[in-house]
Amino acid sequence: MKTNRCIAVSAVALAALSLASCGSQGDAGRDQIRAVGSSTVLPFAKAVAEEFAKSNAGMKAPIVEGNGTGGGMKLFCGGVGAQFPDIENASRRMKKSEFDDCQANGVKEITEIQVGLDGIAFASDKAGPDFRLTPLIIYKALAKTPFGKPQTAKTWKDVDPSLPAEPIMVYGPATVSGTRDALKELLLHKGCETDAATKALKDTDKKKFDAICGDIRDDGAYADTSDNYNLIVQKLQANPKAVGIFGFSYLDENKDKLKGMTINGVAPSYDTISDFSYPGARPLFIYVKKAHLPAIKGLKEYVAQWSQMWGKGGPLTKLGMIAAPDDVLGKSAKAASEMPNLDGSELK
Repeated sequence: MKTNRCIAVSAVALAALSLASCGSQGDAGRDQIRAVGSSTVLPFAKAVAEEFAKSNAGMKAPIVEGNGTGGGMKLFCGGVGAQFPDIENASRRMKKSEFDDCQANGVKEITEIQVGLDGIAFASDKAGPDFRLTPLIIYKALAKTPFGKPQTAKTWKDVDPSLPAEPIMVYGPATVSGTRDALKELLLHKGCETDAATKALKDTDKKKFDAICGDIRDDGAYADTSDNYNLIVQKLQANPKAVGIFGFSYLDENKDKLKGMTINGVAPSYDTISDFSYPGARPLFIYVKKAHLPAIKGLKEYVAQWSQMWGKGGPLTKLGMIAAPDDVLGKSAKAASEMPNLDGSELK
């Protein structure tokens, strides 16, 4: 009787054996790379997978799933074996709690590689509103309990007198999304920390700070879309007065239909994200399960394919990804080649 999980005694040395013996139904002897995770990274990962298949005759294109950074992390950290994915695509860095889950489930050796940059874009239909946002406006509009008080804002004018008296309707990422995590860290927290007393909670009561500064309202003014950003694009066209939140690449891909909103007077663009002048700029990552390298044919070559496509003017930038600075790309190329182990002490 086959077990549902394979616990690696020595992950790298026994990878081939574990992958052969732990496969669930239809998975034993898996001959296809499997990647899971971020919907923001999804179009880039698919492009790399397609190019990998073209460049490696006789090999199948990797399976790439978009199930959110958080959802992907749970699958990736589930264990070592054919039923578990080889790569996690992430639109934010791995959390310490996720790293600990990996370790507890036998995923001992992980390589982290930054593949590029992205920005959290706020957008509307071409005929829709053109708000000038700030982290404070975003926080007051979206927080469940702004500064610890009940959320009462029904219209944008309730949030800031400079905005129109239009109902707040925002379509954004779901709880499993790395974009939602980045939204909290980069924008909601920044808006929340404009209040000195609330900011002080970060040191005195972290749990309360996280709730006040990070919990998003659930009264219908914010609707998550199960990490389906193409659905947000459709909803913005159907409701021109609504606001959508997604990765910059989706705005760039639909610039004939949508327009981006400024944050602190800075519009999302290739240049403003690459130099981090845009407040919603963030790095994108892939995480590689090193125990699978000896057993999953082509895995190392697939990772190498990323490094051939992420440069300035490369295929991925043409899809909307922002190339990382040269020094970061150099470190990433080295990581893709040498596969160093991620040190969990660096994570939060």
